[in-house]
Amino acid sequence: MIPRTLFSSDHDTFRDTVRKFLENEAAPHHEEWEHTGQVPKELWRKAGEQGFLCPMVSEEYGGLGADFLYSVVVSEEISRAGLTGIGWGLHTEIVAPYIEHYGSEEQKQKYLPKMVSGDIIGAIAMSEPAAGSDLQGIKTTAVKDGDGYILNGSKTFITNGQNADLVIVVAKTDPTKGAKGISLFLLDAGTPGFEKGKNLKKVGMKAQDTSELFFQDVRLPKEALLGQEGMGFIYLMQELPQERLGIAINGLAMAESAFEQTVRYVKDRKAFGKSIAEFQNTQFKLAELHTKLEVGRAYVDRCLELHLKKELDIPTAAASKYYITDLQCEVIDECLQLHGGYGYMWEYPIARMFADSRVQRIYGGTNEIMKTIIAKQILAD
Repeated sequence: MIPRTLFSSDHDTFRDTVRKFLENEAAPHHEEWEHTGQVPKELWRKAGEQGFLCPMVSEEYGGLGADFLYSVVVSEEISRAGLTGIGWGLHTEIVAPYIEHYGSEEQKQKYLPKMVSGDIIGAIAMSEPAAGSDLQGIKTTAVKDGDGYILNGSKTFITNGQNADLVIVVAKTDPTKGAKGISLFLLDAGTPGFEKGKNLKKVGMKAQDTSELFFQDVRLPKEALLGQEGMGFIYLMQELPQERLGIAINGLAMAESAFEQTVRYVKDRKAFGKSIAEFQNTQFKLAELHTKLEVGRAYVDRCLELHLKKELDIPTAAASKYYITDLQCEVIDECLQLHGGYGYMWEYPIARMFADSRVQRIYGGTNEIMKTIIAKQILAD
């Protein structure tokens, strides 16, 4: 592979620590978590003790004040190991930044230190039964009542939904204003009227708790409003590039891991008196996948460079999300084929990767939406 130049020796040391932690504390238990449908909260607290959660959060709120690359390291190691039940990325790279960027000082003091320690697990509730990628189509409302709000509605496909202690809820405070009538609210688990529905059974990512959430006349104080009323859609648009880049980072790391595992497999697996690696078809497939992964890595790392300089725009992030997740699915599908019948067995990591990867092209905005965003930029006057 072309050498990566983004990471310092400190990042490399951090990576070694993360990898060893995951090998000892997560990998041996992930199959069990696939049966239970969620990762125990104790793992979050152990990760918090090691500084793996929200490393970008400022030191004044308990974080490391580190650059985004530390979070990238954690995400890459989770994806490479196929530990898709661990929802740290959403907690660290999506929920925490919303609070740090738009929250009041009181909100930051209340939530961020406990998010860093793992004592609070965060989720964000955007998708609804009738509104996925179309955020302007949400039906959940937060109506002013006295000096607070009354929240009603429901959400679905919410990552960390069962474990969540804190949920950022996207709601309409003025349904007549379209995007300008959307606001964000901080909702604590246990608030009267807030109920967590069933833990949804999925094709893949079986260890990741993904839930329905219901709000029935939930009374929120004015202090629960995150940022300014009516600015929610703008906040979402400002944070989506990092979310979509994060999806690309995870996808590429998993695809690279699948490729590496497949190379080892075809060298060992024998058919017709020789290793599968000796067949020309295998060699051509590996050459093609290697080249595509190299191209993808160069693009993602360039996007990372832009993001570190705060120069990553929405269409470029959309391109990284759609291109890499399509590539992820292509690479893993080809790798499964090279495994033959064993590739379809759940005990083989490639089978889990095959199931886990498919949703990458859906969440964070479907890849069709990503292409629409890119096309608008191309055709703009």
